[in-house]
Amino acid sequence: MRRALKQRVGRRQLIALETELLAELRAIKHRVPHLAGGLVASVDGLLVAHDTHGTEPSGLAAMTAASLSLAQRLADSTGQGEFRESLVRGERGYVATYAAGGSCVLTLLAHPDANVGRLHLEARRSAQRITALLNDTLLPKDAREY
Repeated sequence: MRRALKQRVGRRQLIALETELLAELRAIKHRVPHLAGGLVASVDGLLVAHDTHGTEPSGLAAMTAASLSLAQRLADSTGQGEFRESLVRGERGYVATYAAGGSCVLTLLAHPDANVGRLHLEARRSAQRITALLNDTLLPKDAREY
C-alpha cells in the first residue's frame, strides 16, 4: 500500500496523509471511552497509520487482512452483501474492523467495558472520514466522489 501510495502521490502528500490519519485515530480514541488504540491498514495487510500501544501494529494489520478476507467471504456467501464491519469480543475486550473505502480498513481495540454502540457510531464516522482522506489524496479531482 505504501509503495502504491508513493507511486501516486508525492512524499509531502504521503506524510500529510499519515499525519491526518493519525490525527483521526487519536480523535476517535478521545471520543470513545475505553478505546485502547487503532490502526488503518490496507486490505492486503500493510500498515498505513497506527496509534497502538502494547500491540505490534504490523502483525495486527496482517491479521486484520486475514480476518477481513474471511469476513468478506462470509458476508458474500450468505447473501449479506458487501463487507461493512466485524466485531470480535474476547475475554479482555473487543477488536472491531470497519471498511474504509475499497482499499483500507480501520481496526480498533477496546477494553471490555467499552460502550459498543458508541464504538460503532464513532467508528463508522471515522471510517467515512478516512475514506474521504484517502480519496482526496489518491484520486484526481475529477474522479472524486462527492
